[in-house]
Amino acid sequence: MYAKTAIILAAFASTYALLVFVATAWWQAVPLAILLGFTIAAIGFNIMHDANHEAYSDSRWLNRTMGLTLDLVGGSSHFWHWKHNVFHHTFVNVVGYDTDINLIGLGRLTPHHPHAWMHRWQHLYVWFLYGAMALKWQLYDDFRLALTGRMAHYSVPRPRGAQWLVFFGGKLVFFTLAFAIPLTRHPLFAVAATYVVTGVALGIVLAVVFQLAHVVERAGFPLETSPGRVNTPWAVHQVETSVDFARDNRVASWLLGGLNFQIEHHLFSRMCHVNYPAIAPLVEQTCREFGIEYKHNRTFSSALRSHYDWLREMGRPPPSPATAPAS
Repeated sequence: MYAKTAIILAAFASTYALLVFVATAWWQAVPLAILLGFTIAAIGFNIMHDANHEAYSDSRWLNRTMGLTLDLVGGSSHFWHWKHNVFHHTFVNVVGYDTDINLIGLGRLTPHHPHAWMHRWQHLYVWFLYGAMALKWQLYDDFRLALTGRMAHYSVPRPRGAQWLVFFGGKLVFFTLAFAIPLTRHPLFAVAATYVVTGVALGIVLAVVFQLAHVVERAGFPLETSPGRVNTPWAVHQVETSVDFARDNRVASWLLGGLNFQIEHHLFSRMCHVNYPAIAPLVEQTCREFGIEYKHNRTFSSALRSHYDWLREMGRPPPSPATAPAS
């Protein structure tokens, strides 16, 4: 895990240096900006994600330190904890709690969201929304949360004391890397365009990888049965709402931080992801013994197709209630 961390951070640093200090033409900047977006995603998938789940190391201090890599690349480890660890992991795919399935009405990802006329074409335009996700996160979402303390319909604790120093310090470092340093060497329009290209690449990769695990045809979308409760036992709920993909693809497993083993991650989120391939057969066998369906798409492309088909299905108007016969 430590060697992997060194490789990813070195790739990020070298790509950033080439983009800012070496590239002088658009045909150099564009591929480097896309690659930078990919390396930022790799930091999120492999380092930040494990660290903020306390799965990176047995050392709490080291987990906290590596978790700050999210603040380095424009996020907030404080608010991510509430959004991801608390709401997403506790209420996977439950409307009103899991913000990962909420596209604020611009898309319909579950059968329980209201349908709008534009959703008919969401399988075509939703990818552009994914591209804007990281930009919105970096420039707006965290600041709104800092001001309001509202996530979906619920209040979350705002930073306190030293947490504010981490929040604003992280934002300062990010804006320095994204804008201040590049502006010393490049014109404003070039810096802005490069930032957008990097952010779009990052947003698409982040959104697609997470959606392939939860917003696909065989994933479950349960409703709460009473405030804050669902009828399914916790572990069963994690399995029924998650779908693995490309389990035999070692390259995907390395690059995605084991997030293609989403069932294993949701059951054992404090286990370092490098162990997921080893425990997956045991998890699958246990599910079989208890009569619980263990779902997975064999390849990345089949998972992507399943997500696309689900978007099309959710874009169709729901069937109208049957009209009762006249008496």
